[in-house]
Amino acid sequence: MTTIGIIGAGHIGSQIARKAVQLGYDVVISNSRGPETLTDLVADLGPRARAASAAEAATAGDFAVVTVPLKSIGDLPVQPLAGKVVIDTNNYYWERDGRFPELDNGEATTSGLLQKHLPTSKVAKGFNHIMAREITSNGAPAGTPGRRALATASDYAEAAELVTRFYDEFGFDTVNIGPLSESWRVERDRPAYVVRQTADELTESAARAPRIV
Repeated sequence: MTTIGIIGAGHIGSQIARKAVQLGYDVVISNSRGPETLTDLVADLGPRARAASAAEAATAGDFAVVTVPLKSIGDLPVQPLAGKVVIDTNNYYWERDGRFPELDNGEATTSGLLQKHLPTSKVAKGFNHIMAREITSNGAPAGTPGRRALATASDYAEAAELVTRFYDEFGFDTVNIGPLSESWRVERDRPAYVVRQTADELTESAARAPRIV
C-alpha cells in the first residue's frame, strides 16, 4: 500500500489526508508543533493515519505533500525526501511570509524555491488554487460534465504524472501548465486562484494570467 508523507497539518494538509485515507492510502502526517498535538486529527482520520515528525513523515512517504508557509520551507528535511516526488501546495503571502524580492520581481516561483531547497527531489505544484474544504467536496468521477480541473507544474514528467493520477483519484481533471517556472500562473491573485473551473477554462485562465500582480 502506498504511503503519503504529509508535512503540514493545517487546512490543506488535513483535507488531503482525509481524502487519501478514504481512498486507501496510508498517511504519516506532521506539523511544526510535534506529533502529540495531532492526536485528535489522527483519531478522526482512522487507523490508516499516524502522526510523526517531519523527518519521519518524509522518510515514510513513497511521495510527499508539503503544505507549510513559504517562510518555513528552509526547515524541511532534505535527505529523507531525496529521489521522491514532492507535491507543493504553496502560495506567496507576503503578509505572512515576509517579502521575497525574487518573487515580487517575477524572477522566481514559490515551487522553484522549494525545488532549490530540495535539489534531489522532484517537486510538482498541486492543490494550491482550491479552497481546503473543496478538496473533499468538489471531486467528481472522470467524464462528469463540468468536472473541476486543477493545475500542476513540474520540471519532471514523472512528478506531473503522479499529480495527474492523484488528482483523478480525488475527482479532478488536470491541466499541466509546464515547468515550475510557469507555476505562478495559478497562484494568488491570478484568474485561476480558488475559482472552480473546467480544464478548458483553467487553461484559458492560466494563459492570460499576469506575471506581476
